[in-house]
Amino acid sequence: MRTFDYSFLETGTLPASLINITASIYTLKTKSGYRKGDFESIFTELEYIARLQSVKSSNAIEGIVTSDQRIAEIVNQSSAPLNHDEAEIAGYRDALNLIHTQYEQLDFRERDILDLHALMMSYAGYEYGGQYKKDDNVILEVDRQGQRKVRFRPTSALETPAAMTQLELAYLDAKANPHVNQLLLIPCVIFDFLSIHPFRDGNGRLSRLLSLLLLYKNGFDIGQYISFEDQINRTKAAYYEALRESSAGWAEGKNNYEPFIIYFISTLYACYKTLDQRFAIIGDKRTTKRERVEAVLMNSLIPISKSEISKILLDVSPATIETVLGEMVKDGRITRLGMGRGTKYIRN
Repeated sequence: MRTFDYSFLETGTLPASLINITASIYTLKTKSGYRKGDFESIFTELEYIARLQSVKSSNAIEGIVTSDQRIAEIVNQSSAPLNHDEAEIAGYRDALNLIHTQYEQLDFRERDILDLHALMMSYAGYEYGGQYKKDDNVILEVDRQGQRKVRFRPTSALETPAAMTQLELAYLDAKANPHVNQLLLIPCVIFDFLSIHPFRDGNGRLSRLLSLLLLYKNGFDIGQYISFEDQINRTKAAYYEALRESSAGWAEGKNNYEPFIIYFISTLYACYKTLDQRFAIIGDKRTTKRERVEAVLMNSLIPISKSEISKILLDVSPATIETVLGEMVKDGRITRLGMGRGTKYIRN
């Protein structure tokens, strides 16, 4: 059976590719903490938007989809699931809410992992929710000719309970070691969880929930305001490639964690950078939504569309943006370019 040893993280040194990005994460994390006190209402709205995106994106990665309107209704609990996919989505919503509200009481422990899996599967009615797999599973891939082949063979069903116990103990041991870089420990543990593939279904989605849990417990709460799962969904090809590269030789304990570490840390950095960009466009001062829309337009050196403004200011409604655009065109501060969906605006 595969054993787990994270002593290679004890050296205190980082690969050159991670030094700058890790330093940037800590800098942006500090800035984010300062901003929460000054922009409480904005962070509250961003938190709601991030939950919508997380529920949508983490399920979409696995091909579980519904409309944006139904996602909002399910997250708001204003409607019961109408089909199997929506039942899966509702389960993820509840598990995500549990992590957001009770992460301090949870940890990378077998009982918590099993409970999260049971909660995530509760609406879909699977009898195997909260239970390790009973049969061996394989991870398949389809080549360009449409032929399926085995990409990776996870831990056998027979060895899975013991492997999960060893993984928990290895994590707790490394967690208690002051010489282990805790930020880099997270992707290593998540990668090993995915490699064990302990459940019949839901391993990918649960791995993303566990990623958030461990990040929150280590003070990296960006996933509450910028969806970590959405960033993965946007870079899904790179995600699977990192998994493939790091999985070579895993069963023999000869795999290289670095590709997945780099992907994971880069994704975390992208979340912090996205949040920073949304504040950088308006400056660190208290402003109304109207003033922030105006600031985006007046600071943009190139034509910008309404949808692009919406992506920068996620907490500002399209109706508010449209109103401000109309007023600014009317008073001559900006010029409208084009018509219909291709319309953009530029300052005068």
